[in-house]
Amino acid sequence: MLFMDKANERELLKFILSSISLIKDRFQSINCSDDFMASDEGLMRLDAISMRLQSIGEALKNIDKRDRALLLQVADKTYWSNIIKTREILTHHYIDIDSETIYMICDEKLDELEHNVSILIAKLDLN
Repeated sequence: MLFMDKANERELLKFILSSISLIKDRFQSINCSDDFMASDEGLMRLDAISMRLQSIGEALKNIDKRDRALLLQVADKTYWSNIIKTREILTHHYIDIDSETIYMICDEKLDELEHNVSILIAKLDLN
């Protein structure tokens, strides 16, 4: 079990990559945002993906608190801040989550995040 407040940056980044992989797997059968709402299975996928997105935001929030400079080596503050804010919405405004937003994140944003996190891990491995 990974305790985010005790994990080091490399462990947190690896956790994020693992979470992205799980999200992509769970997202495979989703072809549009309506697929999330069309069945109990779709709703379970929406819930599971939302939880993983929340945990990604939490991991990045922990990294940002400890070593913002690490994150800024790959993307600007706004990029990371938007991901962390998504975590805040998922955590504190869960009732407001809409399937279109989750679909868009999965369809358009995960590959870039996966790439950026992979670069960060490679940078840490060089040091």
